[in-house]
Amino acid sequence: MESLNLLLDGFATALTPMNLVWAAIGVLLGTAIGVLPGIGPAMAVALLLPVTYALEPTGAFIMFAGIYFGGMFGGSTTSILLNTPGESAAVVAAIEGNPMARKGRGAQALAAAAIGHFIGAIVGITLLVLLAPTVASLAVNIGAPDYLAIMVLAFIAVTSVLGKSRVRGFASLLIGLTIGLIGLDEMTGQQRLTFGLLHLSDGVDVVIVAVGLFAIGESLWVAAHLRRTAGQPIPVGRPWLGAEDVRRSWKPWLRGPLIGFPFGAIPAGGAEIPTFLSYVTERKLSKHSDEFGKGAIEGVAGPEATASASAAGTMVSMLTLGLPTTAVAAVMLAAFQQYGIQPGPLLFQREAGLVWALIASMFIGSVLLLVLNLPLAPVWARLLQIPRPYLYAGILFFASVGAYAVGGQPLDLLLLFVIGLIGLAMRRYGLPVLPAIIAVILGPTAEQQLRRALQISDGHVSGLVNTPFSVVVYCVVALILLWPLVARVIPQRKAQAAESPAEKVDA
Repeated sequence: MESLNLLLDGFATALTPMNLVWAAIGVLLGTAIGVLPGIGPAMAVALLLPVTYALEPTGAFIMFAGIYFGGMFGGSTTSILLNTPGESAAVVAAIEGNPMARKGRGAQALAAAAIGHFIGAIVGITLLVLLAPTVASLAVNIGAPDYLAIMVLAFIAVTSVLGKSRVRGFASLLIGLTIGLIGLDEMTGQQRLTFGLLHLSDGVDVVIVAVGLFAIGESLWVAAHLRRTAGQPIPVGRPWLGAEDVRRSWKPWLRGPLIGFPFGAIPAGGAEIPTFLSYVTERKLSKHSDEFGKGAIEGVAGPEATASASAAGTMVSMLTLGLPTTAVAAVMLAAFQQYGIQPGPLLFQREAGLVWALIASMFIGSVLLLVLNLPLAPVWARLLQIPRPYLYAGILFFASVGAYAVGGQPLDLLLLFVIGLIGLAMRRYGLPVLPAIIAVILGPTAEQQLRRALQISDGHVSGLVNTPFSVVVYCVVALILLWPLVARVIPQRKAQAAESPAEKVDA
């Protein structure tokens, strides 16, 4: 009941005329940036993060919520129209959405995606309202060993579960941890990796790292490897669904959030796994399974609702534990830190008004997303006709302006492009970007919790695993690391067991 009253207070704040304007601007800007080829929600949020600096915190985060949901829908739009997913979570939408577009049903695919995002967001945010205060109250009793264990779980999960190669995932994690070490040691005051530059004593701003790895790295990659021609979008027409489309979509819309939210809420990664699970589920349950791969609307509706609910689920661990498990959540955590606010167990007590206004604005942003983007889908399609040289030149310009606005120092621009070159190299050798971003943000905190736990235990390593919670978390970490080996051994054992009876019969 208390959560409901706080949520109503949040709506009272978020529904003021000025805050509604910020929410609408956020949705439009997020969609406009996210709909461009090769730009996912994370890059859209990173590019537009400096835009919110001039606002007071509540208005900034309300606008940020709109950017968040708008960027997500924009990534799905390019996935459906151009078969160019803006992020990994939108890959599944391309499997069925792009064949629908080639058949002239791109309007219906976009509508199914928009409504799926709306339903997934509403269900996911409702569960966030119900669960987040409880998680926060339990997290207050978590000590340094427990926090360190959770951060190790986040590191292992994003490098082992979501990446194609564990070695590349850990290499990306190492790059991020190295960048996170730059600056003064908080305990000893020693300079680390500053190369004698006073400007680096405070470390490298997370916004510069995020924009450099995402925007600059992607732009350089496109400039180096893709032709300078714009993709030819397919006209989308009016995005309305027929009665048959609604009949086939409403169950996937409702099933998707039930799959997506749990995966997002646990600190173990983003929406890639649940969206594929949703696609497989819909394919098995559909009465039109023969249409899958050729443009089945269920294959768009279910995964899109799943992705949106998973995104809402990631806010649980981000707000209550301060753990970003996706790239977008990592950039949002950077936004909190820019305002001197540290997400964690005490956030709901210290910044209750801001948090509940943010949650209320998520409800409002999801409604605005549906209302604004259904009629504006043809407009977003026309944005895709911008020639890529002009498109990525604009991205480089706005990224540079945003990075300079962070500290007002020319060195920030140099750092931006150095990190952009690192991002280009990571794409060249197939290193995922997400582990590096999360390592930059969580690395210093993990180091601080490690030192604190060792100080409490007088330097004994056993102090890192002296609580039941930390033991359970490390068991989960061990399971994640050993599971590929176990998965290989089990089929071999089954094959040997199947061969042995055959050998006896031959004998």
